[in-house]
Amino acid sequence: MKIRPYVYTLLFLCVTVVLSIAIGSVSITPGDLWLILTGWLGGVTFTDPLKTFAIILTDIRLPRTALVLLTGAALGGSGAAYQGLFRNPLADPYLIGVASGAGLGAVLAMSIKWPYSFWGLLAVPVAAFLGALLTVFLVYALARVGKTVPTTNLILAGVAFGSFATALTTYLMLRSTGELHRAIAWLSGGSSQAGWQPVLAMLPFLAVGLGILLLSGHALNLLQFGDEQAQQMGLPVTRRRTLILLAASLATAAAVSFSGIIGFIGLIVPHVMRLWFGADYRRLLLLSIIGGAGALLLADILARSVMAPQELPVGIVTALVGAPFFLWVLRRAKNQGYW
Repeated sequence: MKIRPYVYTLLFLCVTVVLSIAIGSVSITPGDLWLILTGWLGGVTFTDPLKTFAIILTDIRLPRTALVLLTGAALGGSGAAYQGLFRNPLADPYLIGVASGAGLGAVLAMSIKWPYSFWGLLAVPVAAFLGALLTVFLVYALARVGKTVPTTNLILAGVAFGSFATALTTYLMLRSTGELHRAIAWLSGGSSQAGWQPVLAMLPFLAVGLGILLLSGHALNLLQFGDEQAQQMGLPVTRRRTLILLAASLATAAAVSFSGIIGFIGLIVPHVMRLWFGADYRRLLLLSIIGGAGALLLADILARSVMAPQELPVGIVTALVGAPFFLWVLRRAKNQGYW
């Protein structure tokens, strides 16, 4: 196993993590940063001015960095899985309408005036998560033909349901004018969740989803030869396809639920990793998870810095970078005969 690709991606991730916790409206010197982190891990009680810096770092920046890191990892890993599953370089976590379903659930929750309490604050991510999972099962059921799920049917069902969910989302936003700004911010990749609770809530779902994907590298390699040949090689194609689809959708739903709709990370990162380090999915999946975490952290740093002190939704930054990249991949895919 080649170690160099992992070293490069882990180094990139470490750099973006350090920048993410260091950059903000309040400047913290590298020395104070190191002192606070080591003291926090050791249970040290700080006094002013380090106490104020410690609160900013441990209660605001570290949870945000962890949330963005997990979201990027989920999008990168699920994007690689979708591209391998559909054998299409343009596939991403939103191909089967997961994002549209999550957006519909979130905006529906925003249209209800929940009390400002623990459960009220969790209403939006919970509704988004349920909407995403419901979309996966509904699209899967519509696309199923007997005991098989043809890829074309799955994509068409996802596009159709995604358009339907988007139309309902727009209708709800027009009806709920008081929550319009909040809904637009969420749909642009902006989350109002803060603290460690969203991070802890995401972890079980990401552990299951990404864990299954990391164990599916060999199956995805076999699926690149086509379903018939993969079946002849001893792979239970329908069962493994279903498992990979559900695992990737679970990871995506968890990410979207707490971080809003963030496009193109699941498209760009796996494609770049494939170009640089090869198409072996046993390696590509882990590299996409690490690279997705670093890429979204970098986008989040830019979102906080470009118009400081005002903050852009991170989804706008990823779209500005990802849209030209998508057009380049589209042209390259056509030249190589994907269609």
